[in-house]
Amino acid sequence: MDPTNNTIRIATVNVNGVRAAYRKGMASWIDSVDADIVAVQEVRASRSDLLLLVGDGWHVLNDEATAKGRAGVALLSRAPASASRTVIGADDFDSAGRWLEADYEFGGVPLTVVSAYFHSGEADTPKQIEKYKMLDAATVRLAELNSDGARVVVAGDLNVGHTKLDIKNWRGNVKHAGFLPQERAYFDRFFGAAGAEIEGADGSIGPGLGWVDVGRQFAGEVDGPYTWWSWRGQAFDNGTGWRIDYQMATPTLAAEVTDYRIDRAASYAERWTDHAPVIVDYHLGG
Repeated sequence: MDPTNNTIRIATVNVNGVRAAYRKGMASWIDSVDADIVAVQEVRASRSDLLLLVGDGWHVLNDEATAKGRAGVALLSRAPASASRTVIGADDFDSAGRWLEADYEFGGVPLTVVSAYFHSGEADTPKQIEKYKMLDAATVRLAELNSDGARVVVAGDLNVGHTKLDIKNWRGNVKHAGFLPQERAYFDRFFGAAGAEIEGADGSIGPGLGWVDVGRQFAGEVDGPYTWWSWRGQAFDNGTGWRIDYQMATPTLAAEVTDYRIDRAASYAERWTDHAPVIVDYHLGG
């Protein structure tokens, strides 16, 4: 894009291991997407690995998971960040490799970008407990970040389909992680009117946080557009997908969206990840 006129492009994608993604075609994609910032999830690599892959012209921030070869988030940017933060949640919660936020400035306009990777979870297991810890931590941090006039975007694989529109086979997944009513209730509050009492999908009541789901705002009340399809079976070819990759923005920034698209691969054979990048253009400052 052309950040000199304060129009910037932010892309986000779960890469399923960045080294494998580069071998399969991510290198060509990143050269062609013309993004100012790329949020990456499930990196599974070190900062030195990323520097070797992306080459000159990119500034790299990353946060590795505690368990080597798992999770991991990164922010690749054409301009350097002025500050970054990684730790969220209670002391007993390990957020490493799950949340990376950084501050940038374009034409004198401050912008904070978060690369987030929520747990996939598994119903009725310890994995689901960790997912709820992540959702609790995100709830607290989102409330802090959404101050009056702030320009913040949380971009990433959030591993929850918010509504029936976000999963092709929603009826078969109401008891599975990713579409559990308790998970979806968090998103009801994320996107509920700020300060209003919001009833969640599980019947719980809590305050809305006032964030905007950019994808739903732009696409309207339609199925999808999906961002993830299983490698197995014919999910990709049949369009049996989930919309679990988001750019969620503060109201000020959401009002500055000029374009939104899902960069779905042209064919199964051309996929370099099981997710599709989510790409949004913003004109900062109106």
